[in-house]
Amino acid sequence: MKTYNEADKSLNLLIERAIRDGWGKPALTDYQGQTLSFSDVATTIAKIHLAYESNGIKPGDNIALCGRNCANWAVAFMATITYGAVVVPILHEFKPEQIYNILEHSESKLLFASDNIIKEFGTDDLTAQLPEMQAVINVSDYSITHSKCKAEGSVADISQRIHRQANEAFNAKYPNGLKPDDINYPANAGDHLAIINYTSGSTGKSKGVMLSQKNLWNNVQFGIDILGDKISNDGTIVSILPMAHMYGLAFEILSEFCMSMHIYFLTKLSPTLIFKAFAEVKPTLIVSVPLIIEKVIRRMVMPRLQDIRIRTLLHLPVIGRTVKHGICKKLTEAFGGRFYEVIIGGAALSDDVSNILHDIGFRYTVGYGTTECAPLITYADFAIYQPGTCGKAIDRMEVRINSTDPANIVGEILVKGDGVMLGYFKNEQATNEAIDSDGWYHTGDLGVMQADGTISIRGRSKNMLLGPNGQNIYPEEIEDKLNAMMLVAESVVIQKSGRLYALIYPDHDEAEAAGISAKELSLALDKTRREVNQELPAYEQIAGIKIMQQEFEKTPKKSIKRFLYLDEEVGN
Repeated sequence: MKTYNEADKSLNLLIERAIRDGWGKPALTDYQGQTLSFSDVATTIAKIHLAYESNGIKPGDNIALCGRNCANWAVAFMATITYGAVVVPILHEFKPEQIYNILEHSESKLLFASDNIIKEFGTDDLTAQLPEMQAVINVSDYSITHSKCKAEGSVADISQRIHRQANEAFNAKYPNGLKPDDINYPANAGDHLAIINYTSGSTGKSKGVMLSQKNLWNNVQFGIDILGDKISNDGTIVSILPMAHMYGLAFEILSEFCMSMHIYFLTKLSPTLIFKAFAEVKPTLIVSVPLIIEKVIRRMVMPRLQDIRIRTLLHLPVIGRTVKHGICKKLTEAFGGRFYEVIIGGAALSDDVSNILHDIGFRYTVGYGTTECAPLITYADFAIYQPGTCGKAIDRMEVRINSTDPANIVGEILVKGDGVMLGYFKNEQATNEAIDSDGWYHTGDLGVMQADGTISIRGRSKNMLLGPNGQNIYPEEIEDKLNAMMLVAESVVIQKSGRLYALIYPDHDEAEAAGISAKELSLALDKTRREVNQELPAYEQIAGIKIMQQEFEKTPKKSIKRFLYLDEEVGN
């Protein structure tokens, strides 16, 4: 493991070096759209810095970013963090109310938002509703759509004035144009707050995870040290995970940018578009969530393995190896054919898919992390990866199992090191519950550890589920909405084949009082499902319900024993 000085533990310094090293190379491309070189990125960052400066934005101010993946989102992020301000990334799938809650709680001064988010708010003026909010900026062209400075003219006038001032200030500061040697960002190394990443958008359960320059640096530097020589030479990646999610941000954007690689953003997502982009871009690394991989395996690989002729051939040693090699080659080509490995994270990969991938020799690995660790905790290169595990602690991180026999008795996974968050924003109680007096972060996840330090996850006591593109889903929040509805006594939300289902025990007294028969109850509860879906982002939509005939089993504390119902059979 390489050693680094504390003063060097800065994401800003990595961004600065990457821009200088990559200067004339392509950096960020909206797939089938604009391309920005590293020098273009540096120029826009400089202009945003000057606009911040002249309009009273100070280092340490909180600035929110909410929109679909795109090059301008990444530039706004890097401009904000290298200025010394704090980025508040918000998932664009959140409903307006959820976004509003985060903006209010974070006390954000500015909001960079994409067209769809601005349209969602309609005529609502966030600068009038939120005391701290100074302006809303359209991330597609950095034009101002709302501003507190109404006395200075129309919003269009204000936008033009600020752009003009930034351009004039830029030309005055760099009369011969921006050069690589002009790139000097404040290091803000160590515990300098860089990001507040919210775990969800609800008012009651949302926690703003405070991540420092060192936390972010620890992940990005690990990526550079472990993968840099293997993927960065003429390296490319296709960004498919949400940029507001730490997994996608750290390992599809920041690590690759800091290796001066070329990043392609899919501004819209569909399986067809993803694999079209893979075929054209031929990425040198692929970062994914289990759901995407499992869908591909079940569509491309399993039908072949179930063919009686193929199954017969697999039992013949030499021919069997040839057949597996052919299947692996076809699967590899589907992902572009040039990648070093596929890194899978965010949730557990199913055993059957993991075993198939391992058996055919596919280059994949599974890591483990949490937002609170920015996010990576454990990793193993595909060449040494063991199915059913998730690697060993990454550099500058320690992991232990809170168990008397960590190799055999499941215990909570505890983590300490440079990746562990500063705490939860404006929530000292939650911080003290998560990080003990010795500095160990209690993940809430359960696992075991082999003698060599390899970790296997045995459960997620936090109950978090993973959305189709890596979004965190907290079933309790959906259950709260269901339980507030007429006819619902209690509920449990589970996930099957990537879709969410609600197990509902009805309030029979309410149904009787309303004159609803047993036959009508199913239709009434399905109507409830549709009403609740209107309040939820697309990735949290409930696909169906199952009416339970008995109350859910509970602990002495009256908490539902959720684990008893995770394998409940539900309809398609």
